[in-house]
Amino acid sequence: MLQYRDVAVPDPGPGQARVKHTAVGLNFIDVYHRTGLYPLPLPSGLGSEAAGVVVATGAGVEHVRAGDRVAYNSPGSLGAYSEERVLDARWLVKLPPGIDDRTGAAIMLKGLTAWYLLKGSFAVSPGDWILLYAAAGGVGLIAAQWARHLGAHVIGIVGTEAKRALALENGCEHVLLERDDVRARVRELTGGKGVPVVYDSVGRDTLFQSLDCLRPHGLLVSFGNSSGKVPPLDLSELMKRGSLFVTRPTLGDFIRARIDLEAGTRDLFGLIQSGAIRIAVNQTYALADAAAAHRDLETRRTTGSTVLTP
Repeated sequence: MLQYRDVAVPDPGPGQARVKHTAVGLNFIDVYHRTGLYPLPLPSGLGSEAAGVVVATGAGVEHVRAGDRVAYNSPGSLGAYSEERVLDARWLVKLPPGIDDRTGAAIMLKGLTAWYLLKGSFAVSPGDWILLYAAAGGVGLIAAQWARHLGAHVIGIVGTEAKRALALENGCEHVLLERDDVRARVRELTGGKGVPVVYDSVGRDTLFQSLDCLRPHGLLVSFGNSSGKVPPLDLSELMKRGSLFVTRPTLGDFIRARIDLEAGTRDLFGLIQSGAIRIAVNQTYALADAAAAHRDLETRRTTGSTVLTP
């Protein structure tokens, strides 16, 4: 149950910073945390992505100072659904000129997820055909544009005609509807070969469809569970389909080291500033209305990114 409550915010300790939020990112992982799909010790805050201004820093913090505009995603450290919070300063990056706070709050999880999907989980190369679920969602719109920038052919999957149009405007070369015969259409588009990689954020309902779209030795990147948790998989199913590979990555493992976080945000910010990636913040809710935002996200009434404003 979500409750909007007053709590005391402490002073930052060593290695920490206190940040006053100007915008907070909404993500499907917040729903997983709220519903218990990813269990949390309770009571707990929600949210790992936000932008704002540094109010104070603790001992040993040198890369940011009071007054800096910053954004962050803090894996494993929730509490972004707040007006102010204290967190480990290692997650903070300065927002460059030209990237406003709403954009900053919308990209630190979703944009860096697109980064590790396309450059870490599978290194997309020019000419690759890729299959991307939820292509009109927050991660999907960023990943499709980024993949297109890398020279890939992007096949997106969406739920409605309106979302198809949005995905086609943002990097997808072809867009299929969920009700289509996805397996047959993917084979048709790829000359019968299948794709080398499928990026699947849906989970339970699409597992075997995704496997069936891969070429021999292809990789399924399962990075979300919007339809429910993926059940245990009989590994012989991978053998039957051409010695396939499966991975279940998470962003935190790609930005554990500060040098990796800086590399990812440097790539991401640079593409946004150059215009190669456009960030669509299509919904804004008051922080106090976070429950309504969750309902709209779960019932698929949103497109692109959503932010909450304190």
